[in-house]
Amino acid sequence: MNAGKPVAEAGRLCGAARQWTRGAPGTYNPAMPELAFIKMHGLGNDFVVLDGRAAPVALPAAAWRRISDRRLGIGCDQFLILEPPPNGRADVFLRIRNADGGEAEACGNGTRCIARLVMAETGREQVAIETVAGVLRAATADRGRVSVDMGPARRDWTEIPLAEARDTLHLGLELGPLRDPVGTNMGNPHATFFVEDAEAIDLETLGPKLEQDPLFPERANIGVAQVVGPERLRFRVWERGVGITRACGSGACAAVVAAARRGLTGRRATVVLDGGELDIEWRDDNHVLMTGPTTTAFSGTLGAELLA
Repeated sequence: MNAGKPVAEAGRLCGAARQWTRGAPGTYNPAMPELAFIKMHGLGNDFVVLDGRAAPVALPAAAWRRISDRRLGIGCDQFLILEPPPNGRADVFLRIRNADGGEAEACGNGTRCIARLVMAETGREQVAIETVAGVLRAATADRGRVSVDMGPARRDWTEIPLAEARDTLHLGLELGPLRDPVGTNMGNPHATFFVEDAEAIDLETLGPKLEQDPLFPERANIGVAQVVGPERLRFRVWERGVGITRACGSGACAAVVAAARRGLTGRRATVVLDGGELDIEWRDDNHVLMTGPTTTAFSGTLGAELLA
């Protein structure tokens, strides 16, 4: 890895000519394959961003794991790969891979990061980003933040999806101190447990077991939410295929939808995650709007040792 200099904002990396795709100068044999990247995060939920618009990014499974390793590679929760938008419905297609290389349908914090890059690239304050879960529209917000419409909150058991018909407001699942979660799909499946003290939950032990419960044929993100006010939630999450992360945007959306359905909060709330705060609004049209900050950390190139 040959990391570039830290940057203060995405605009310095992403001009109209997408100069970041050329990567940083290498100090090793220039004939070696290399791949440019940008490291970004949303509230500590961190990503390696790769540009596959000019040429597809196809790596072996072992390479994804090496790059995401925090000691041996760059380190990240997920990979964000930009691709040409099919059918011209959006400015870019965003493909999302977990740290284990498996593909994910949606990532709220990642979508905001990519929106920031594309807005800097195009000079516009509103952009459309297509994902496997659909086209998401993002815009600049107050205090330098980015808002993204995460689409509709899906609540039917077939949409989560579940292995059998159940009331998604009361799934009836339990393990240790966690009982009776709410099921929501925000482009990916979530089970939200409401608890008295989110900090006291051993999520590292309980999360992976619940993620792979037979009730969830596509596995699920496992969140624990504590109501700390009429418009405020404390939220922690075990992300499917990733583990505990400092923030999960789609999980925060699912938590507010679940809390509102249970009558614990209104349809707008601030969600306090390990990495900071997100403002979530579950609108009357069933779409969920998420607003929060994005940060660009550094850029560089991945060398042959990581890509093989």
